[in-house]
Amino acid sequence: MQGFGELEAALMELLWRRGTATTVREALAELRWHRELAYTTVMTVFDNLHRKGWLTREPAGRAYRYLPAMSRDQYVAQTMHDALVDSGDRLEALTAFVGKMTLDEAAALRAALSTYERRIGGR
Repeated sequence: MQGFGELEAALMELLWRRGTATTVREALAELRWHRELAYTTVMTVFDNLHRKGWLTREPAGRAYRYLPAMSRDQYVAQTMHDALVDSGDRLEALTAFVGKMTLDEAAALRAALSTYERRIGGR
């Protein structure tokens, strides 16, 4: 995932997949099959993601339960927007992007544009 380190990305994926507030201990238990991690390592990464604004947290006894600050779809949309802003030529970037789409993806883009145009047209 762009913008995340390897463990950050794994933890964000875990939180998005779970869809519920998660403690460090719960996350650690789910990641153990993948690789051996220290509790303090996962706690530090969660804390870093919280400080960066990627996670919210709520007290759970002496620990915290963490939730993503945005959905996976919102994250992907933000990443796409950031890439577009960073491009030298937005029209060229969009043209190249659309050129890589399947017909189904192009139809979904048309539907999304229609929905957006109806929404802003009704203001």
